[in-house]
Amino acid sequence: MDRVSAFDEPLKKLLGGATAKVMADHLDLHTVGDLLHHYPRRYEERGRLTALTDLPLDEHVTVVAQVAEARVLTFNNGRGRRLEVTLTDGSGRLQLVFFGHGVHKPHKELLPGRRAMFAGKVSVFNRKMQLAHPTYQLLETGPGEGAGDGTGDREAVDAFAGRLLPIYPACKQLDSWRIAKAVDTVLPSAREAVDPLPAALREGRGLAPLPEALLKVHRPQTKADIALARDRLKWDEAFVLQVALARRRYADTQLPAVARRPGPGGLLDAFDAKLPFTLTDGQQKVSKEIFDDLATEHPMHRLLQGEVGSGKTMVALRAMLGVVDAGGQAAMLAPTEVLAQQHHRSITEMMGELAENWGLWREAPPQEGRRSGDGRALGASEQATKVVLLTGSMGAAARRQALLDLVTGEAGIVIGTHALIEDKVKFHDLGLVVVDEQHRFGVEQRDALRSKGKQPPHLLVMTATPIPRTVAMTVFGDLETSVLDQLPAGRSPIASHVVPAKDKPHFLARAWERVREEVEKGHQAYVVCPRIGDDEDEPGGKGKKAPEGDGEKRPPLAVLEIAEQLSGGPLAGLRIEVLHGRMAPEDKDDVMRRFAAGEVDVLVATTVIEVGVNVPNATVMVIMDADRFGVSQLHQLRGRVGRGSAPGLCLLVSEAHEASPARARLSAVAATLDGFELSRIDLEQRREGDVLGQAQSGVRSSLRMLTVIDDEEVIAAAREEAVAVVAADPGLEHLPELRTALDALLDKEREQYLDKG
Repeated sequence: MDRVSAFDEPLKKLLGGATAKVMADHLDLHTVGDLLHHYPRRYEERGRLTALTDLPLDEHVTVVAQVAEARVLTFNNGRGRRLEVTLTDGSGRLQLVFFGHGVHKPHKELLPGRRAMFAGKVSVFNRKMQLAHPTYQLLETGPGEGAGDGTGDREAVDAFAGRLLPIYPACKQLDSWRIAKAVDTVLPSAREAVDPLPAALREGRGLAPLPEALLKVHRPQTKADIALARDRLKWDEAFVLQVALARRRYADTQLPAVARRPGPGGLLDAFDAKLPFTLTDGQQKVSKEIFDDLATEHPMHRLLQGEVGSGKTMVALRAMLGVVDAGGQAAMLAPTEVLAQQHHRSITEMMGELAENWGLWREAPPQEGRRSGDGRALGASEQATKVVLLTGSMGAAARRQALLDLVTGEAGIVIGTHALIEDKVKFHDLGLVVVDEQHRFGVEQRDALRSKGKQPPHLLVMTATPIPRTVAMTVFGDLETSVLDQLPAGRSPIASHVVPAKDKPHFLARAWERVREEVEKGHQAYVVCPRIGDDEDEPGGKGKKAPEGDGEKRPPLAVLEIAEQLSGGPLAGLRIEVLHGRMAPEDKDDVMRRFAAGEVDVLVATTVIEVGVNVPNATVMVIMDADRFGVSQLHQLRGRVGRGSAPGLCLLVSEAHEASPARARLSAVAATLDGFELSRIDLEQRREGDVLGQAQSGVRSSLRMLTVIDDEEVIAAAREEAVAVVAADPGLEHLPELRTALDALLDKEREQYLDKG
């Protein structure tokens, strides 16, 4: 067996079909290499017990504890039996319960004084923390005793012969101790690991060889073994990823592009002259960075990130006008039709008188009695251009006209959705692509749009919410970064509060009173729900599965249900409308137009209003089942209020238990308006997420040991080393082991994902 194939060996061959299937289905582990890179989450010291007071509610946990007492209770007139076992760590207590036929074995084995590992989901019953029907593994067994799941398997105990007990990321179907036993089976293969780090780097940084690190991370004898292994394994992940990004940046520098230098006296100058306000210092600085990039003969690859409401669209529009002035075309991709229409509306509003004076006009969605092409604002200027909207639901005539305007160059600016990247869409001279909300676009979509230029167009990527520096270095490591951290003048502060609807229903009643009070002052409100509520809804809501830590069993609250309840209840008499993604495009546009015009008091919506929606008169937002949303998403939603001179209010309604991680997330959002701080919290609270691929792509996590928040120094150092390696050997001709590691880390999908340009 050669060195590479040892790690590629299917687990089925070594572990048997049943165990291998559970590992594949529930932990996404398929090969020996996968399992060897499934590292322990933490270690328990033999003789020490897990602190039981800090266990997270509603999460699957593994604990080492001692049995304090056990008793069998009967119910249903003696027909039912329940075993209650009390565990202790010396101070705190945790209750276990077993029912029915599951009582006999644990009653015999879980005797007072016995120590064992227990695994199950933490819940609360009668105000006490408990594990219902946990699995367990005795840490010292008498003759014929073994694991508490009916297997009678003594070998699992042998995996914990050392002083440090590894606790693996596990699942309900496969406990940590079973994973440990499986690791023992494949551990000899660790000696055949291919080491991706160049020898000079490894020696210079004082890092252990890879086989030694793998052996020590799984079966450490001392805490120093754990530290040595982790240091080395973090470097592997950081370095291989940074090499991939460095190669991407190097390749970009080899591409040609048309320099786009706007001349004086064009659309950009006219637009700036008409602005009713002064650009912030941040907007001016970032604009200069972008225009400097556009003036070069290599494609710009820049990430524009900033606080919610910091004026990113304004910066992007100025760049687009500059490219039009330089003879090219600019395209903005929005992730949803509602957002594309909103951007189109915002941009044409920003143009103001410019549309009349310069012949700019917009191709609005066709309306009854209006021919496509009507509404053109005539202008004699040679610089005149068109701003068109292109979405999948446009009428045939309007679509034909928009396509014609793009191919002839009549349209200098186009705003659209994925419809922009269809084969039949041709550009005259595409010079700049602005991608809004980067993470919502797939790989193929970006590549398709990029291929539409005569030469690769310049690329500006905008993120909806701020991201920490290390994430920018990791996820967007192939892009230069610009940050807008200043809010435009006149923005009002937003107060945020958690509304515990289950514990204190009168708080929810007060929330609706506040909405009514704001409407009476002449303002407007949003109510956001995770689900639409029509027959086509997927179970759990459209992509809105409750985050880790939500113990609720009912489906998420729905727009259609809540709108009906409010209309006939606490908000009766107010003008209430709904907005969601499955409405007809003209209906969505009509609702948004009327809400923006002040003809609607309360808009009950899904997250279609998450980004880009700008109604300064809206001052209050109530987010129902707020615990079903991520931290950054809540911050993004909240940014829809407080956009005018009146103070904003955001109420986070939740039925999550006070001690749950879900409530902790909401409290964090309520406590700060700092998007950078919230993005750190968001990242810290995610599990072994894949910062490379999108969550929905199903790609296994590439970062198992490295945490992008805590390991900033390692990431920065790895980036430095990677740049030097790629500069000296772009094709990695002299580093075949590193090339092999790159192939293993970056399957086709991930490699493309890195190619954001």
